[in-house]
This record gives sequence, structure tokens and C-alpha cells, in this order.
Amino acid sequence: MVSALINVPKKAKRGEIIEIKTLMSHIMETGFRRTATGELVPRDIITSFSCRYNGAAIFRADLFPAIAANPFITFFTVASESGKFDFEWIGDRGFSETASASIIVE
Repeated sequence: MVSALINVPKKAKRGEIIEIKTLMSHIMETGFRRTATGELVPRDIITSFSCRYNGAAIFRADLFPAIAANPFITFFTVASESGKFDFEWIGDRGFSETASASIIVE
């Protein structure tokens, strides 16, 4: 089961710097590990993460096999207006997850 945890402040003052935290539940198999019989376990990782704020891209990260399982990503942005944050994770084997969160800017 895949699930995302998002932490975005419910309210902020205009111009305030806010912290956004995300956690995606994902095994993140590197593709370097072998089974007991010596076969390579196929790679299965999240390859990119992005965040849009009212449609404008504000953060993007490309991820590689060295990233830990259940990647935790945190970043900062300026609260400029009320609206919505849209998050997207894309990975191997057709993996794609989205989530969103709203903020009220006073």
C-alpha cells in the first residue's frame, strides 16, 4: 500500500517562510541487491518528486538508488497567497502518486 504524509501549515502570514514536509511510503529497491539464488532484485525506486503552488512549480528533486526507503523530503517556500500545493512522485514500473494540501494566507 502506498501512502503520502504531507505537512503544510493551515495558515500563514503573507511573506512568511513556511516549511513543507512530505513522506512517501515506498520500499525503494536499488536494483543492486541479489536474492538467495543470486538473481538481481529489479530496481523499484521513486525517480522524481515535484511540488506546485497554485500551478507554479516551486520545488523538484530527482532521486537515485542511494535514497532511503520511505523518502522524507522537506523544503521551504514563501507563503504568497491562499491556495493549493500539489505534490507528485514518479518512479519505476509506472509508479505515480499525487497528493495536495491547502493553505490560507492572511
